[in-house]
Amino acid sequence: MAAKHLDTNNNSPEAHSCLEEVEVRGHIIDSLILPKVLDCITTAGGSFQIKHITVGQNRTDPSSAVIEIRAENDVALQKIVAQVSDHGATVTSSCDCELVVADVDGAFPEGFYSTTNQRTEIKRNDTWHAVAHQEMDCGITVDPNTSQARCIAMSDVQQGMPIVVGHSGTRVFPLERTEQDHAFGFMSSPVSTEKPKGVMIRQIARQLFDNRAGSGKTLLVGGPAIVHTGSGSLICDLIRDGYVHKLFAGNALATHDIEQSLFGTSLGVNVDQGDLVDAGHEHHLRAINRIRRAGSIANAVEQDILQSGIMYECVKNKIEFQLAGSIRDDGPLPDVVTDALENQGRMRASIGDVTFCLMIATTLHSIAVGNLLPAWVNVVCVDINPSTVIKLSDRGSFQTVGLVTDVEPFLRSLLAEIRRLEQSEHST
Repeated sequence: MAAKHLDTNNNSPEAHSCLEEVEVRGHIIDSLILPKVLDCITTAGGSFQIKHITVGQNRTDPSSAVIEIRAENDVALQKIVAQVSDHGATVTSSCDCELVVADVDGAFPEGFYSTTNQRTEIKRNDTWHAVAHQEMDCGITVDPNTSQARCIAMSDVQQGMPIVVGHSGTRVFPLERTEQDHAFGFMSSPVSTEKPKGVMIRQIARQLFDNRAGSGKTLLVGGPAIVHTGSGSLICDLIRDGYVHKLFAGNALATHDIEQSLFGTSLGVNVDQGDLVDAGHEHHLRAINRIRRAGSIANAVEQDILQSGIMYECVKNKIEFQLAGSIRDDGPLPDVVTDALENQGRMRASIGDVTFCLMIATTLHSIAVGNLLPAWVNVVCVDINPSTVIKLSDRGSFQTVGLVTDVEPFLRSLLAEIRRLEQSEHST
């Protein structure tokens, strides 16, 4: 179906004298991209006229629409164009992207293009080029000789770098509903306490199982509640059996895990019996001190100081781990990196091959990692507090789906589902 010059304007053209024409393509109807674009325009005080629309007849057929946007002045118009471009709207008169050389280290030029976590391209010499290392809240730098483009964090900008400014010559490819919901199609909203947990746990188990069997990589982002709830042994099983390929955590998870290994306690509480141990409040410091004397967690494993636990299994199974520090850390452990920007760089370098991310009981680490992941990486966040998942979605990690539950029963059920898949595989 095609229609031309469909006027859906609530304001007179005379009131909005500045105009720009944009186009959206793809599954713009069933993925709600077109309504989002139109809502952005009117919410920002602009008006629109649909100049042309083509609606695909079959489920797999793409649709397209050309929309004329009007605003009171050029500043307001550019703000609207910036908003709708995040949903894949491209200026039809698009020329090459504009590059401005960074004049200082650690800062973008004014008017820089701010990225989303969705696949993006820039136009150079009338050719579209994919932007590498896609990440939200970054800028884009372009090699003027090869036109290769990549996302760059503000702190990594160096004087003389060409930086994309404005939205001309840029386009975004929103993650469409048919693609986004492929792995977790039963999820209709990011988080709810009433979703069927069994169904979701089976889906997570399947994702972990498929990643182990194929080329996918699973990242576990974990908080200290894993240890506090007595779930450390379940994570150890997942690591030993090849279902976890990378671990991002903080000083707390590693410290409490090592404390449990050395003293049987977590923050002085006996993990098996749940009672306080005399002088148990000292155990986490004594655990840190013992590892610091060894020089590293790996050294402690090699010297038989550390003989069990999550960190032990990471070392023995050659699982990459990144431990990020915080202002409240005791010690910290010698493997903990205390520089926040260095941690960001290390995590960026590590997530390139991640295809699935499981976040368990950690708000700050979950949000931090969510900010780094591109939109096409499936993310599941498990937490007793639903606000963790809500914050992730609010900050742009819209691909995150959440499971509100205690850590221990979740991990026990997850491991049971994995064992069922393993038995099914062996029986065929």
